[in-house]
Amino acid sequence: MARLTIYKDNDTDSTVVSNLFIDEYMKDANDAQLKVYLYLLRMMNAHLATSVSDIADKFNHTEKDVVRALKYWEKSHLLDLDYDEDKNLVGIHIRDLNAGDTAKGRRSNTAVSSFVPMPALPAQTTVIKSESSAVSETVSPFEKPVYSADQLREFKERQDTAQLLFIAESYIGKPLTPSEIKTILYFTDVLHFSDDLIDYLLQYCVDKGKKDFKYIEKVAVNWAEEGITTPKQAQEKAFLYDKNIYSIMRELGKNNVPTPKEAEYINRWIKEFGFENDIIFEACERTVMATDKNRFEYADRILSNWHEQNVHHKSDISKIDEMYRQRRKNTSNSPASKPYTNRFNQFAQNTYDFDALEKELLSN
Repeated sequence: MARLTIYKDNDTDSTVVSNLFIDEYMKDANDAQLKVYLYLLRMMNAHLATSVSDIADKFNHTEKDVVRALKYWEKSHLLDLDYDEDKNLVGIHIRDLNAGDTAKGRRSNTAVSSFVPMPALPAQTTVIKSESSAVSETVSPFEKPVYSADQLREFKERQDTAQLLFIAESYIGKPLTPSEIKTILYFTDVLHFSDDLIDYLLQYCVDKGKKDFKYIEKVAVNWAEEGITTPKQAQEKAFLYDKNIYSIMRELGKNNVPTPKEAEYINRWIKEFGFENDIIFEACERTVMATDKNRFEYADRILSNWHEQNVHHKSDISKIDEMYRQRRKNTSNSPASKPYTNRFNQFAQNTYDFDALEKELLSN
């Protein structure tokens, strides 16, 4: 019996995506990057030409978004961009992920899957050139690279990495995924964060109820852009952006950025004493009613007293106030509190209001 030739009507009705791409690359890419890469695969399999403007129109992106996505995949070693002598983009070389040359970053002739030409129309090449040059000017020095499995393995085998990963897992409350470990590697490799700063970064985010690594990474990049290199600098910066700080400042009649001494007071009230805003605001209100000067010192004396008396809720303050009133009442009714007279001194002795005296001292 003769051999049969098996064929189908259309050999372009499906696009094969490597499992390696799904496992290692897809989770770190954004929406535009994924769309661009998958569309390139589809056009490659169908042997069709495309262009930056065509891709932008297809997915309602800007050409700048498309060029940025292409450069992302080129940096990830999934493709190569071919330029002419005038540095106009004219072709895209899709790498074979299963050929083993992507992680090492070299181009192998045996790993060529296809070549997707891009029409070099004058209007398009002009746009491509301007867009690519614009992108090159705005590339962030803190752009996150795509780490290979070998790089991740090498990072995990470092002597000091085990403790860092243990600290991270303790804060997050679960074992880290490979993607999360790569983010920790990014903090040390690109952002150059010390272990202490990464420790504080995780603590800061978790204290805010944020355990998602995308959020943590955004905070880290923000710190890196602002030149933060130590936990102390990060703490000071976070303090200045805390809305609660400015709320407390306003309650005390202050509209300025807190001075280091004022920040020290507020930090003590929040961190050391553990007071919620309602208790701090109550102390601020009493302070404003009592004095125009040295308000932080006065409020600190009130809050220190409440801390010593184990105030945890605003209702506890009412109990302390009632006890104080009863004590004053009992003192005023006792014989010792009445004016003293004798045959040598036939006039009433002075009685002092120590609360008023304290206010007077603080106002000087």
